Amino acid sequence: MQTRKRFSVAGCLQVTAIAGALAAMAMPAQADQWRGWNIHPPGYPNSVALESFAQEVAEKTDGRVEPKVYHNGVLGDQPDAIEQVRSGALDFANFNMGPMGPIVPATNVLSLPFIFNSVEDMYKVMDGEIGQRFADALAEKNLIALSWFGSGARSLYNTDHPIKTPDDVKGVKARVMNNDLYVKMIDNMGGNATPMAYGEVYQALKTGVIDGAENNYPSYESSGHYEVAKYYSLTEHLILPECLCVAKSSWEALSEEDQKAVREAAEDAAKEQRQLWEKGVEKSKQKVLDAGVKINEVDDKAAFQEKMQPIYDEFVKQNPQLESLVKDIQAAQQ
Repeated sequence: MQTRKRFSVAGCLQVTAIAGALAAMAMPAQADQWRGWNIHPPGYPNSVALESFAQEVAEKTDGRVEPKVYHNGVLGDQPDAIEQVRSGALDFANFNMGPMGPIVPATNVLSLPFIFNSVEDMYKVMDGEIGQRFADALAEKNLIALSWFGSGARSLYNTDHPIKTPDDVKGVKARVMNNDLYVKMIDNMGGNATPMAYGEVYQALKTGVIDGAENNYPSYESSGHYEVAKYYSLTEHLILPECLCVAKSSWEALSEEDQKAVREAAEDAAKEQRQLWEKGVEKSKQKVLDAGVKINEVDDKAAFQEKMQPIYDEFVKQNPQLESLVKDIQAAQQ
């Protein structure tokens, strides 16, 4: 009896083990939960595109990767987020290349005034071999750039007169982002560059602390700056690309099949973001026109570019390893 009982217990244990193994085989692998950083609010073109990216990745990987986007910069400001993605604490993000320079010096080239002739030229350059060179530089810092978003063209606006030539900038107190390249850009045209927090610009324009600023159509409109600075001049002096970047550690943890799926989703997201951005530009442009803003084209951008030559000369002198990159970007647009 005892022998039979021992045999029965052993048999039950064996059956239980087999059943457990079969159950484990039947259960799907646990999804990899990806966290993504985004500084923009929900509904913004970049935000919509990132949500599409997350959904497409989940679908194409059959749920093996499930990205979630955290909007409004709730996971930190961009410098913090860059470090979090580099370390793998965050899995992906949409980064503007303007603040990337301290981490990836090559990206400072993209902040040179008038480095791109148009938004279309920027896309052409960044989608090609030169864009891959920037992606390679980012990869060295553990950031895998999968596609390039747009952030429009920044132009000058002020409270007093249209800007058609560099001489029209003389004496203008203009707010710029806190970057030496942007300060020198205004100074070289005879203006007075004034770095200032973005949230302070409206009141400064209204009270005359500054005469003008510079930004793209959507920001000019959504900030209300058009209410007090009625002259918008299409200098298009700064056209900064943005990346959809994945942490290197998260990327390398993927199978080749899933890497392909994630890259395809990122490229689709870039197409959507660009289309949504252009629609937003047209909507903002019409709104400011309806409000009485005077918009003028700048026929001779070469005159502005000539004023930038000392900036380029100094930049190349300080960064000789980047000279060929500057020249190649310029040549690609001719």
